[in-house]
Amino acid sequence: MPLSDQAARKAKPIDKPYKLADEKGLYLLVNAAGKYWRMNYRHDGKRKTLALGVYPDVTLARAREKRDEARTLLADGIDPSEARKHRKLADRAASANSFEAVAREWHAGKSKSWAKVTADKAITHLQAYVFPEIGHLPITSVKAAHLLAMLRKIESKGIAYTASRLREMCGQVFRYAVATGRAEDNPAAHLLGAMQKPATNHRPAITERREFGAFLRDLREATGFEPVTRYAAYFAMLTMVRAQEFRFARWEEIDVEAREWKVPAHRMKVGKTLPAHTVALSRQALELLEELRLLTGHTPFLFPKSKGYGEGEVISENTVGKLLNNLGYQGRQCVHGFRASARSILSEQGWSVEAMERQLDHKEASGTVAAYARSQHLPERRKMMQAWADTCDALETGGEVIPLHRGA
Repeated sequence: MPLSDQAARKAKPIDKPYKLADEKGLYLLVNAAGKYWRMNYRHDGKRKTLALGVYPDVTLARAREKRDEARTLLADGIDPSEARKHRKLADRAASANSFEAVAREWHAGKSKSWAKVTADKAITHLQAYVFPEIGHLPITSVKAAHLLAMLRKIESKGIAYTASRLREMCGQVFRYAVATGRAEDNPAAHLLGAMQKPATNHRPAITERREFGAFLRDLREATGFEPVTRYAAYFAMLTMVRAQEFRFARWEEIDVEAREWKVPAHRMKVGKTLPAHTVALSRQALELLEELRLLTGHTPFLFPKSKGYGEGEVISENTVGKLLNNLGYQGRQCVHGFRASARSILSEQGWSVEAMERQLDHKEASGTVAAYARSQHLPERRKMMQAWADTCDALETGGEVIPLHRGA
């Protein structure tokens, strides 16, 4: 007589395990630990048992479906237990070669040569936009259509640049998969021209001298901000470096006697082939550091995050940006924009392009030129950085006459 769901539900454990039979080899094994669906069968003359799940998670109806699926395999001469083992192995292999698994492996390798902020941003975007859509798929099954649907969903959020950047990253993941023998094609390469081209939005920066002088006066007169935040803004402006370079600056990197700050190569975006990026420190920058040391000199970092200036994390990427926004310069001046401000104003004074570009750690457009242009232009950059600090002082006080540089 077939087993009923009511009988399965009411079955209680006793001193010894017992079975409630259904049909065609299916039965419910009841013991102190729970109720388990089992199926007895014979294959190649041997008696075997197949586990079909736990009641009530697997209902009686579903247990019968699984039994019938196993009997179909047996009719074809296939052992359902062996078929299950092979399926688990295939699933495990597919999971190991899922898009997410390969992408994380690629990221782990690439991030060794990236600045931390770049590596963090890359994995954050993958986790937010890519993995939820295609991360679970075996990388060999991801097609151009999958990528396009995912990227258009990102474009619809009004972040076309992010979509374009993620297409590039996905392409790098596929190229890595091809190189490691886990894929044969890069479907991201087929999407060129299929997506909207993101508009180029330059970081906001004040490049007119009179307006930059007004900004400096506003910054000097601002109140209600953490002193370390204000020092960070001035230091970023006087050194012309990127946010990840000054935020993680350590006191051990400052050489007061040499009037230099050695930024480790791993924090640089371009100059990773050098032992470190040398930033010449002006008189004003050194005076700033002398004052700052009274606040944070007992910590490893110039700009620690904690209010008490104890050891811990450094200030966030947005800390100085919020200061500028609160001063009313949102959309007019950002932290990264200090670099453009300095570059524009200094270019009017006759400094060489090579010295300015080396100071900014910009990539040489020509690969051939880059292979030979390894000079750091330090003598000229030392004069240029002092001239930039003097220019800021002059502009802050309303000065308009900026002396021209006529040679390093």
